[in-house]
Amino acid sequence: MHIGTRRLLWLCIAAVPALGLLVSASAKSPDTAGPYVPGLGEIMAATQMRHLKLWYAGAAQNWPLADYEVDELAEGFADAARYHPHHKDAPRPLPELIPQFTAAPIAALRTAIAAHNPVDFAAAYDALTAGCNGCHAAAGFAFNVVTRPTANPYSNQQFAPQPPTTGR
Repeated sequence: MHIGTRRLLWLCIAAVPALGLLVSASAKSPDTAGPYVPGLGEIMAATQMRHLKLWYAGAAQNWPLADYEVDELAEGFADAARYHPHHKDAPRPLPELIPQFTAAPIAALRTAIAAHNPVDFAAAYDALTAGCNGCHAAAGFAFNVVTRPTANPYSNQQFAPQPPTTGR
């Protein structure tokens, strides 16, 4: 290689990172892009996970975990309504639909969990599942059917309650 060609090659190689800095500096910075808003599908995927974990917590009578998962479900429903009030062709706004189908089952779950009542828990859980499916149908997503789980994909979580710990 001629010495001039070699220098030009090294100059080009050295310029690539600098070019990257110029391109990234001209792009919108994360500070001005606005806050991240999860898509409704992302919120519903997390909701499905919480629904499943709630079942296994209640089935194991781990009432603190079940209580936690109900709170997380309620937060997810609130996020769906807040961030996606009008979703696609849903005939009614999600802030109307979601509480219509989930408020009573969530309240029943809270009552069953507080009473440590596995029979009432199962009934309230099934009512929540039916409410989810009713909301999906009312929003035009009847093809998305939620069921009581039959297999636990969370092999890395223990759902059985832990014995009380004593302070040291």
